[in-house]
Amino acid sequence: MRRSNLLLLLAPAILVVAAACTGDSSDSGTTVVVPAEAATTIFEPAATIDPGLRLTTEEIVRKLRPSVVQVLTEGATRNTFGQLVPSQGIGTGVILDTDGHIVTNDHVVRVGGGLASTITITLSDGRTAPASVVGADPATDLAVLKIDLDGLIPADLGDVATLQVGAEVVAVGFALGLEGDPTVTRGVVSAKGRTIQEESISINDAIQTDAGINPGNSGGPLVDDDGRVVGINTAIISGAQNIGFAISIDLAKPIIEELLANGLVERGFLGVRPTDITPSLARNLGLPSDLGVGLVSVDPDSPAAEGGLQANDIIIRLADTDIRNSGDLVEVLRQYREGEEVTVHFYRDGDEEETTVTLGGR
Repeated sequence: MRRSNLLLLLAPAILVVAAACTGDSSDSGTTVVVPAEAATTIFEPAATIDPGLRLTTEEIVRKLRPSVVQVLTEGATRNTFGQLVPSQGIGTGVILDTDGHIVTNDHVVRVGGGLASTITITLSDGRTAPASVVGADPATDLAVLKIDLDGLIPADLGDVATLQVGAEVVAVGFALGLEGDPTVTRGVVSAKGRTIQEESISINDAIQTDAGINPGNSGGPLVDDDGRVVGINTAIISGAQNIGFAISIDLAKPIIEELLANGLVERGFLGVRPTDITPSLARNLGLPSDLGVGLVSVDPDSPAAEGGLQANDIIIRLADTDIRNSGDLVEVLRQYREGEEVTVHFYRDGDEEETTVTLGGR
């Protein structure tokens, strides 16, 4: 087989060109995590709904509105002359429990590549409070904040496994930072199981929806017709019509739990620059696999390099788990820690091979 240059594969199946839906235009930056205090329980339910009851849009908004907050961030970025320029952004968050934990997007709480210097939360009743960052995970674009206020009403979290394509959903968030109450849009679940890959972000099992999502909606809830949160709105595709994405709440829950417990998500580290293999790319480039993760580059002295992996290899299985895309790779690595060994199955020059890699840590 002709050895193909995987630099040509840097356009994944879904390239989210507007992953940052926050109200400013700052780019995502280096991981900066504030240590968290230990947490015991989260996800306290909101008002109980009778089984089988479906709510109108008005009822959904009345139920959910007290659990949706505005996230205002302030910081500084450097202009072309290296001067610090004040920067501000607006996003959305969802109250998780009565202790004051709030989930939002990682990119919402970043200004100029680092964590915002000031984060202010505004509740539906008009109260405001400064927020601290409990933990952040750039890889899945999730962050957990903490405020100290009484009388908080947590959102009710749903189950994406039972969510059907075509089901009606509602998105709530502070689109474009418009004054007053948040914007409410309604649509359907257009697809499930999408993969979002943009720069350092790699999210598997995302929900695609045609409910309107705009800058400022980031971190806000996508809810089903029971008024339960099924996703955290995170991205849109620039130039497309009515194609937005939300992080599945089923994916978000274990990430949130780990952020609450540790302040960060620990993952085994390979040290590679991946890109997704798709059936069309495999046909066009004559690759031996139509699924998997191609290695555009391998960092020198990284665990991957020490294990014998090279640029242009295609990883198809890691630790007995099939790797369809980079989202699978991120999720599997989350289950392992620094120093643990994993078996990697990969294609090289058309032949399937395997090696053992001792994972590092970030």
